Amino acid sequence: MDLHKFYIQEGEQPLDTLKDTCGFAGIFKQIGVIGDSLSAGEFESRNENDEIAYHDYYEYSWPAILERITGTKYNNYSRGGMTAKEYIDSWADQNQFWQWNQAYIIALGNNDTFVCHHPLGSISDIHPHTPNDNADTFFGNMGRIISKIKSIEKDAILFLVSPQLRGEPCDSIIHQIAKGLEAICKMFSNTYLLNMTQYGPVYDENMRSAFGLGFHPNPMGYYCYALMIGNYIDYMIRKHLKAFAELPFIGTNLKYSR
Repeated sequence: MDLHKFYIQEGEQPLDTLKDTCGFAGIFKQIGVIGDSLSAGEFESRNENDEIAYHDYYEYSWPAILERITGTKYNNYSRGGMTAKEYIDSWADQNQFWQWNQAYIIALGNNDTFVCHHPLGSISDIHPHTPNDNADTFFGNMGRIISKIKSIEKDAILFLVSPQLRGEPCDSIIHQIAKGLEAICKMFSNTYLLNMTQYGPVYDENMRSAFGLGFHPNPMGYYCYALMIGNYIDYMIRKHLKAFAELPFIGTNLKYSR
């Protein structure tokens, strides 16, 4: 058997290969997901007056699909319309969502920036050890969320997901979000960027015509996104094998290397 099949191949980029199993994404026991409509499995409906309504169908969401594919338990803390500000200010506390997980996937930014028009800010708004000093901006509130998670489990593994490009003028802001999230990953331990801005497909009208139901995905679109997230995690694990070797010890006082 050729063990090199399990390693990053020369020149390989994230999402070059989409495994049906999502590979090493299946090594986790439990993952928490903090996100908006995309993570909540939101679908759009239209009534006889052509009015749109929005519905969260968690069983069709990409975390639910990854749970079925990998066997990992996914705790979904998302909701359509969620922002980093609402999550840290009220949503998590109201729903008792500050729970222990081995790992977390945080996929926010679209509503913050393009719906609620919260200021983006910069990474200088983040104070990892004194999060109450963070500015009330998207990056500041993202920092507060991560600091809170780290206070629950200091060794938790975090995956931050940047938004996909849309082929529209807003793409310049999406690039800023991705760049900021990349910098945040360097501020916190065990934190990795799933750069869907750079490596994911452009979520334009052409893609939505096949994989969308209005602006949001259809069931096939959510399945595709699940495969992309799962395989991106597999890629990151293969790229940083040693960093994930002691995954079972997270939440214990056990170590192999000291």
